Amino acid sequence: MTKMRSLMAAGLAAFLSATAIPGIASAEVTVLGWPGGSEETALRAAVEAYNALPDVADDDKVELLFFNRDGFYDKLQADLAAGSDAFDINLIATYSVGRYAPFMEPVDLGADAEKVFGKPILETMQFEGKQYGVPTDLSLHFMYYRKDLIDALMSDEGAKTKFAEISQKYLGEALEPKAPDEWTWNDWAVTALYFTKSVNPDSPVRYGTVLQMKNLLFNMMVFQSLPRAYGADWMDASGKVTVDSPAYRAGLELYKKLYDAGATPKDSLSYEYPETNAAWTSGQVATALQWNAAAGELMNPDTAPGVAENTAVVAPPAGPEGRKDHIHGLGLGLNKNSKHKEGAVRFLKWLASEDAVLAYAKAGGSPALSPSVVEKIAAERPDLVKLGEFAGSYGYVMNGATSANALSIYEVQAKEFTAYWAGQKSLDEALSAATTSMTDLLK
Repeated sequence: MTKMRSLMAAGLAAFLSATAIPGIASAEVTVLGWPGGSEETALRAAVEAYNALPDVADDDKVELLFFNRDGFYDKLQADLAAGSDAFDINLIATYSVGRYAPFMEPVDLGADAEKVFGKPILETMQFEGKQYGVPTDLSLHFMYYRKDLIDALMSDEGAKTKFAEISQKYLGEALEPKAPDEWTWNDWAVTALYFTKSVNPDSPVRYGTVLQMKNLLFNMMVFQSLPRAYGADWMDASGKVTVDSPAYRAGLELYKKLYDAGATPKDSLSYEYPETNAAWTSGQVATALQWNAAAGELMNPDTAPGVAENTAVVAPPAGPEGRKDHIHGLGLGLNKNSKHKEGAVRFLKWLASEDAVLAYAKAGGSPALSPSVVEKIAAERPDLVKLGEFAGSYGYVMNGATSANALSIYEVQAKEFTAYWAGQKSLDEALSAATTSMTDLLK
C-alpha cells in the first residue's frame, strides 16, 4: 500500500509539474487550485496581483498548478497522505476540511480576516476550532420567486380568501399572503400550494415550487435549511446524533406534503440543479429554493427570456429559530509537508486581506464579504451584496459538517430521505436508518 501511494504521489507530482503556469521560473510557493470556471480565472488574477507587489521577493512569488476535477478530492487525499511536497497550498472545501486536516497545518490569518469575511464565513474553513484555510468562494441558497405572481396575489382580495382556504385545508390554520421577505416556511408552503394547478385550478402557473428530491448529497444541502430553521443539527454537544428530531420530522413532512399535493413536478424525485433551472425558465413555477450560482441564468434575459424580468430573490424562509441558510465554501490551506511554509503563509494572509478579496471578486470569484467590504464592489457585483448579507446573517454549518465523513453523511441522508419522500420507507424507518449510519460515520 505504501509503495502504491508513493507511485500515485510521484505520478501526480509529475502531472502537476507539467500543468504549472509558465513564466514563473523563480517561484517558490506553489498553489494547487480548482481548474475551470470563475474560480480558476479569479485565482489567476489574484496571483498575478500578488506577484506584482513590490515587497514580494522573488523566492516568495506564487505559481499555480491544476489537475482535472474528475476524482480531484481522492487524488488530492492520496498525494497529501503520501507526504507530497509538490505543492505548498491546496484547495479545500467545507465538507472536506476534516478529511484533509491530518495532512495540513492550521493558519493564523490575522485579526483583520474577520473584518473582511465575518465569523460565519471563516467557520466554513474550520475544523475542531482551528482555521485551516482562506475562504475564497461561497455557495448558499436563494429563495427565487416570481414578482408578478406575488404582486397579483397580494392585491387580490378574492385570491386572499382562496389562499386562506388552502391554508386551512393543508396546514390546519388560515394564513394570509405575505411578502416573500416575511415568509415563514409555512407561508411559503401555502404560497406554493396556491400556485399549484392541481390544488387551485385558477393558478396562472402549473407548479407552486420545484423541489430537488433526487438521491444526491448536494440536494440535502438545499433541503436542510428548512429543518435547521426549526432547530435541527447533526449532533449535540456531547456528540450524540440528533437527526431523529421534531425539527427534521417537520422539514421532511412538509416536503412530502408538497410533493404528494402536486406542488412540485411528480418527477422531482429525479431533480437536482439543472432540472430546477429548466423548470423555472419554462415559466410554469412560482417559487424555488436554489443555489445562488443559478442567479446568473435565472435572472438573465438572454438565458431566461420569459421570466428573468420578474425573477427576484430573498433568503430562505424563517422557522421558530429564525432564517437559516446553508453555506459551504472553497478555500486554500497549507500543506503540512510544504517546503516553503513562510512564503505560503504570507500569501494566505494576503489572500485574506481586503485588497486581495476585491481583486478576486473583480475577476469573477464569489467570496462572501462583510458589508463594509462588499459595498466597495457593489456596483460591479451586486450579487455579492446578497451573498454576503445572507451568509453573515443566516449562514450556518451543521455540527459535524466539516468532519472527515461529511460527504458520506450527506449521501446517507439523501438515500434515506428520498426513500421516505418516494413512499418506499416510513418516516420512522428513514430516520432510524439515518441515525444508525450517521452514528457510525461520526464516531
